[in-house]
Amino acid sequence: MSILVGFSVLHFLQKDLDAFVVQDVDGVDAMRIIYQGGFAKSPWYSVFDNYGVPCMFSTLESKAHSKRKRMISNVYSKSLVMSSEAAKAQSHVIMFNRLLPLLKDEAAKSQGGTEVQSLFMATTMDLISALIGMSGWTFTYRATIITSGPRSCPSSQGCSNELECASILHLSTMPMTNCAPGTNIVVFNAMQQGIRKEEKVEGHRSILYETTIQQRDASIASEILDQVLAGHETAGIVLTYASWHLSKSPGLQAQLREELLPLIPCGEDILPDARKLDGLPLLNAIVMETLRLHAPIPGPQPRQTPYPGSHIEGHFIPGGVRIASLAHTLHLNEAVFSKAAIWNPNRWLESSDQDTMKRHFWAFGSGGRMCIGSNFALQEMKTVISIIYVNFTTTIMDDSGIEQTDGYSARPKADRLFLRFRRVSDTI
Repeated sequence: MSILVGFSVLHFLQKDLDAFVVQDVDGVDAMRIIYQGGFAKSPWYSVFDNYGVPCMFSTLESKAHSKRKRMISNVYSKSLVMSSEAAKAQSHVIMFNRLLPLLKDEAAKSQGGTEVQSLFMATTMDLISALIGMSGWTFTYRATIITSGPRSCPSSQGCSNELECASILHLSTMPMTNCAPGTNIVVFNAMQQGIRKEEKVEGHRSILYETTIQQRDASIASEILDQVLAGHETAGIVLTYASWHLSKSPGLQAQLREELLPLIPCGEDILPDARKLDGLPLLNAIVMETLRLHAPIPGPQPRQTPYPGSHIEGHFIPGGVRIASLAHTLHLNEAVFSKAAIWNPNRWLESSDQDTMKRHFWAFGSGGRMCIGSNFALQEMKTVISIIYVNFTTTIMDDSGIEQTDGYSARPKADRLFLRFRRVSDTI
């Protein structure tokens, strides 16, 4: 039996497909019980295991998840994301040596448009890869490693330094002194140190002994692969829809540019200060509204009720029942988001009840298992949007099939979006 927690009802879906509804259940309060109450993930999440071992995301039991999370949580903390000089240097290269020159070339074309979803996916792949420590790899090479697995890491595929490749996937004990400049293998190092500490303190008694300590190489590779895949696709989806909406509103583009110019002078290769960028109200509203209406993971996030059962909002739910909340239904609650099906960034600027809206905002989940990379994701999306719209205007060339697919990750149905870029300097 499964239970879906929406914004005002519980749907009980029986195996025989009969359904009934329990009315007057507050979805947010029920959600808090489920996702902050340590309910274990359902076995469904095992589909996200890599190389035969769980990553943090696919770990089912809450205590094991907490141990894995503690190994890398500092890497994604907001303070580190915003203050890291290495991350800033990597972002500068990606923005001004890769993305911006490409867009300038695209803007020079007299006809046609630029397919931006693949462009955004490649950019976010570069950004998450740089954070993890794969900054020297080409996009094609990273894709090869992802498809082939951790044991197929040849030194002749474009990796800037074979030591970097061996070290990231922990397939060698070779020294790291000769790694490529700018390489910052923070996730790998954090995982390696965390596993060593767990082995030293807990040894064979550790709940991670079989899945992590005894399978160290595969466990680290599984974690890195999960973060690379999740870290680039979700942000790429949001950037696609944000640019689509902005392209329909030249006036909003102009307002955004006006907000950005004090931090990023047009035409100058200056990466904005992360904290100041984070404090820009219109930019934040655009990102929040896009995440609300186009959550990249809009569907159920299943958990299992503990035995013998749980009382949730006055209803007893037996143990072992699959139960889930959905960002999609929470984000379309008309009682919270007026005209919820309409993309309206102003709701995040003008609403008198911001606290209620934020309680219903669930793009990153909630509780101890919420998205560990949310701070990094917000920062990279704001950076990409700011660099683009301070330098370019965009218009839609072809948005056929822009509707989101009904899947775990919700890309556009056509898996593409064509925009026309024009340099701001050419329109003044």
